[in-house]
Amino acid sequence: MKVEVLYFEGCPNHAPALEMVRRVLERERIEAEVRSVEVPDEKTAGSLRFLGSPSVRVDGADIEPGREGESPFYGCRTYTVEGKTVGVPPETWLVEALRGRNGS
Repeated sequence: MKVEVLYFEGCPNHAPALEMVRRVLERERIEAEVRSVEVPDEKTAGSLRFLGSPSVRVDGADIEPGREGESPFYGCRTYTVEGKTVGVPPETWLVEALRGRNGS
């Protein structure tokens, strides 16, 4: 299994997103390859189907429900969680994505 955190340089939420990924993997006792993937420009954003920084993917699928197939976006990404706007996806989305890929 591969977990990627896609980001652009200077994103203030890259490190917190990466830490969240590592924390969840450790807590859930799931082994996965964790990669940070820098997206340097709009052209790369298009080819990677980047949805903004930071984006977290499990085996190539974005962990935010309902976002697959959206147009690429090179900019800061925010998430709406329980009516609040946050800069890092919630742990629950990652857990659900990991369990879905792990067959749990």
